[in-house]
Amino acid sequence: MHIRDRIKELRRVRAGDLRPNPRNWRIHPDKQRAALRGILAEIGYADALLARELADGTLELIDGHLRAETTPDAVVPVLILDLNEQEAAKLLALLDPLANLAEADTEALADLASELDLQSPVLRDLLHEMLSVPGNDEESPDSPVLPQSLPESFQVVVECEDEDQQREVFERLSAEGYNCRLLTL
Repeated sequence: MHIRDRIKELRRVRAGDLRPNPRNWRIHPDKQRAALRGILAEIGYADALLARELADGTLELIDGHLRAETTPDAVVPVLILDLNEQEAAKLLALLDPLANLAEADTEALADLASELDLQSPVLRDLLHEMLSVPGNDEESPDSPVLPQSLPESFQVVVECEDEDQQREVFERLSAEGYNCRLLTL
């Protein structure tokens, strides 16, 4: 099999100058937006956006819409691809789903997680969620403990009878203006 290299160049471009792809089908929920802001704050840009150059010289995004939208004034790395409109559509449709086909080795992830010092509560929650076994409401004694780097704070722990009561207390206190997080210990 002959595999072509479709990368023409790496260019640094102001994110706000990139044209969103009108065929982009990905929707970015608040949880993903918060996690992206967290990783950008802790690490910064560590991956290039993908774009193709149009006839008028503008760059149209294929991958990286949320990053571009989140940091419109930042100069970001962009891989310029040598793709026509149909090839770009294939990549737009299949790149993320292809990555989602990977399966998790939770033991390896737990080992990696034990070494991380995450500052963002959103990222800690995301990692904890990734380590949770679907359909298992109680964690086993062997469940990994994520490192916590919390600044000094004053907290109240409320023990609830079940998840429904926990949600009810959380919603009530949040509505009263308290900064709340849901935890299962």
